[in-house]
Amino acid sequence: MGSERLALFTRLLVAGAMVLITVPAAAQLRFKSPRVALEQGMAAFRAGNFELAIPALQRARDQQVFPARYYLARIYADNDNRYTDHGKAFLLLRQFVDQNADIDPADHHRARRVAAALVRLAKYVRDGVPAIGVRPDVVRAVEYFHHSATFFNDENAQFELAKLRLTGEGLRKSVPIALHWLANLSRKGHPGAQAFLADLYWRGKYIKRNQVKALALINVAIENASQEDRVWIEDIHQNIFCGATIGTRQAVSGLVATWRNKYGRTRSRHGEDALSSLNASPVRVCANGETVQRIEAGPLTAGSENRGSSNSGNVQFQYGATGKSYRNVQGRDVNKGD
Repeated sequence: MGSERLALFTRLLVAGAMVLITVPAAAQLRFKSPRVALEQGMAAFRAGNFELAIPALQRARDQQVFPARYYLARIYADNDNRYTDHGKAFLLLRQFVDQNADIDPADHHRARRVAAALVRLAKYVRDGVPAIGVRPDVVRAVEYFHHSATFFNDENAQFELAKLRLTGEGLRKSVPIALHWLANLSRKGHPGAQAFLADLYWRGKYIKRNQVKALALINVAIENASQEDRVWIEDIHQNIFCGATIGTRQAVSGLVATWRNKYGRTRSRHGEDALSSLNASPVRVCANGETVQRIEAGPLTAGSENRGSSNSGNVQFQYGATGKSYRNVQGRDVNKGD
């Protein structure tokens, strides 16, 4: 639904009936209970109807209903809507984390949201929030990432720490450990790690250059990507696809099929935190006018297997000019801020 139509009316499910209300009237809505407000607020959030989501989530937040504060922060943190306010998002995330940081990690329903809030808060702390005078603090951000990565076993936090390991920002630099964890996350189907590794393979940075692996991995990543991460992952996909030769594209189809089966992630894995896509992704083109496309999976041939992977298609990542394997590198200190 376009912004013009949203300015006229919005749909809201109330007591099982679909009714039409004007946007200004949304702020005056009355809810049967804080729990009902949360349910309706989250439904509107997932649909991208923030005009409805905000008053509903505010009502639930005022009554301390979990996790209303987190989803309000998500709305204010989104750069693609008229409610963007990073100062509000930061404060809401900090309050939410302060209230729930020690929640039982076995309580999956709550723990995964607290873990996600820690990651989002850590990014704000790492980059700073100029609007409210919060200065960048990478060391403190690492502490937040570390808690989410270890206490809650959050993959996004592990991904952020792996990237910091490559640069040595906020913790000891270790390329082998960073690559070990990026590879491990890629095998688990983490789209960010897959895209990041694909870019490293394409550029030959930190690891031996392998264009076939790069193209195969970015194709898997783009299929796994959530709407929130799609833009930057599609940027990497466009760069690799446009730079790949016809021979590379032909060689990679079998490997895409194998890795999709092994390291794919179904849409359900994104869960109820995922925003719906209200707009179709734009068609991307290369500099020569060629349309950027995903590689169609084909049968795995001996040639493509040897060029892209060994051991029947398993992800065998390597580093260094000699291609030295680091599969046995112990990553037990990967999250230490030393």
